[in-house]
Amino acid sequence: MAYVDSLLSKCTCFSKLKQLQAHLIITGNFQFYTCRAKFLDFCAVSSAGNLPYATHVFRHITSPYKNEWNAIIRGLAQSHNPIDALTFYVSMSRSLCKPDALTCSFTLKACARALARSETPQLHAHVIRFGFAADVLLRTTLLDAYSKCSDLDYAYKVFDEMGVRDIASWNALIAGLAQGNRPTEALLLFKKMREENMEPNEVTVLGALSACSQLGANKEGELVHEYIKSKNLDCKVIVCNAVIDMYAKCGLVGRAYEVFNEMKCLRTRVTWNTMIMALAMYGDGEQALELIERMSQAGIDPDSVSYLAAICACNHAGMVEEGMKLFDDMDRCGVSKNVKHYGSMVDLLGRAGRLDEAYEIVQSMSTVPDVVLWQTLLGASKTYSNVEMAEIASKKLIEMGSNHCGDFVLLSNLYAAQGRWHDVRRVREAMKGQDVKKVPGFSYIEVGGTIYKFMNGDKNHPKWNEIYWKLDEVSLRIREYGYVAETNYVFHDIGPEEKENALCYHSEKLAVAFGLISTPDRTCISVNKNLRICGDCHVVIKLITMIYEREIIVRDRTRFHRFKDGACSCKEYW
Repeated sequence: MAYVDSLLSKCTCFSKLKQLQAHLIITGNFQFYTCRAKFLDFCAVSSAGNLPYATHVFRHITSPYKNEWNAIIRGLAQSHNPIDALTFYVSMSRSLCKPDALTCSFTLKACARALARSETPQLHAHVIRFGFAADVLLRTTLLDAYSKCSDLDYAYKVFDEMGVRDIASWNALIAGLAQGNRPTEALLLFKKMREENMEPNEVTVLGALSACSQLGANKEGELVHEYIKSKNLDCKVIVCNAVIDMYAKCGLVGRAYEVFNEMKCLRTRVTWNTMIMALAMYGDGEQALELIERMSQAGIDPDSVSYLAAICACNHAGMVEEGMKLFDDMDRCGVSKNVKHYGSMVDLLGRAGRLDEAYEIVQSMSTVPDVVLWQTLLGASKTYSNVEMAEIASKKLIEMGSNHCGDFVLLSNLYAAQGRWHDVRRVREAMKGQDVKKVPGFSYIEVGGTIYKFMNGDKNHPKWNEIYWKLDEVSLRIREYGYVAETNYVFHDIGPEEKENALCYHSEKLAVAFGLISTPDRTCISVNKNLRICGDCHVVIKLITMIYEREIIVRDRTRFHRFKDGACSCKEYW
C-alpha cells in the first residue's frame, strides 16, 4: 500500500481526492482496511481533505478497524468542534474494536481543545484501565489536557507521578500554571526544571515570561531574558514579542523599547502592536502615534488592533483630538471597527468629561453596545458625578443581565459621594439579593526574587507589625506636607475617623510599606494591583516618592503609574 501514500500526497484539492477514491474502489483496493484508513486519515486531517465527507465515508463502513476509528477521531479532535471526537470515542468504546493508546491520545487532545474538564478524568481512568499509564507521551498529553482545562491539582499529580519527564511535560505544566492564575508556581517550576538540568526551549520561556508578566516580576523576567539571549532563542520573533510584553507589563517600557529596536529577527505586525500597546499602558500617546507612523513606513499597514492600541494610548494621555482623528482614519483606511474601538472612544471622551459626546458615540453604533461599553460610561459618570448618565448606564446593564460587582459598586459609590445613603443601601440590598460579591483588592511586590501578596488590611505577613509601623510613620510624615485623607473614597455611612482608618491599609499601601522596609534606600519599588488604584493611595504614593526619595511603579488594572519626585506619569489623567 506504499503507492497509496504517494498518490495521496499528490492530491492538492478535494476533487482530486475524490477521483483517487473512485480509482481505489474500481481497482478493488478500497476494500482493504489499511487503504481505507490512509484515505480517511488524509481526508479528515489534510487541508485538501473534507472532514464531513470523511465522516460520511466512515459511517458506511460496516465494521471499522482501529486505524479507521483513529483517523476520524484524530480529524475531529483537530476540527472546530473537537467535542465531537468524544462522541466517536464513546461509540468506539461500545463497539467490538477497543481504543488503543493513539485513540486515547487523540481524544485527550480533543478534551484539551474543548476544555472538557469533566471528561478528562474519565479518559484518565480509561488510560489506567487499558494499561497505557506507562506511555510517557500519553501521560504528557494527559497532563496537557488537565492543564488546559485548568484542573491544575490533577495536572500536578500526573506530573509528580511521572517516572520520566520530557521537555513537553515540563512545558505543559508551566504553561498551565502561568495561564491558570498560578504564576508564582510556574516560575518555581521553571527554576526546578533548570536545577534538574532540563534545558528550557522556546515554549518553556514563553510560559515563564507569561508568569512574569502577570506578577510584574521584573527581576525574574530579566533572568529569563538573560537565559533567552544565552541560548539564542531571541532569534524567534514570538519569543521577542513575549519579552517586549513582559518588560512592558513589569513597568519597564524603556527596556521593552530596547528589545524592540534591537531585534535580530524581522518584526511582524504583532511585534508593532505589542510595542504600541506597551506605550498605551504607559500613557505615552505621542510615542505611540510616532510608532504607528513608523509601522506604516516599514510597509506594514496598521490593522484594527494597531488602531485600538493607538486610541488607548491617546486615551491614557488625554489626547482627545488625536484619538478622534485615529477613529475617523479607520474609515478612510478601510479598517473595520468593532465594539472595542467604540468602547475606547467612549472611555476617551468620558475621561475628558465629554459625557454627552460619549453617549452619542454609543447611540451611533451599528452594533449592539456590549456590557463593557456601558460599564465604561458608568465609570466616567461616577468620575464626573453625573448621576443621570450613571443611572442610564446602570439601567442598561441591568437589562443586559450584568451581575458584575463593579457595576453595583460604582453606582453605590456615586450615590455615597452625593450623600444619598438611602440609594446606597438600596443598591447594596440589590447586591445581596443577587448574591453579588465584591472583588477583593490585592497587590503583589517582588523582593529578593520572592513574590509577596497583600490583601486590604492584611496581617498575614510575618513582618506585619513592621509594615504597619512603617505606614504609621508614613502617615505622620505626609501630614507635614499638608496631606488630608481623601475620605470621599470610602463609601460607607460612617464617621470621618473610621473612614480614614479604612483608607490606611489598602493593599498597595501595604506593599509599598513592605518595599520601604525591605529594599535599599533610593531603589525603585514595583507593585502590581488587580484593581484600579484608589485616589487616596495615588496621593499618598506621590508624597512617599518625594519624602523617601524613591521611584515607585504601580501597575493597576488599566495602566502604569510611575511615581517620582511627588508626581505621577499619568498626569492625574487616569
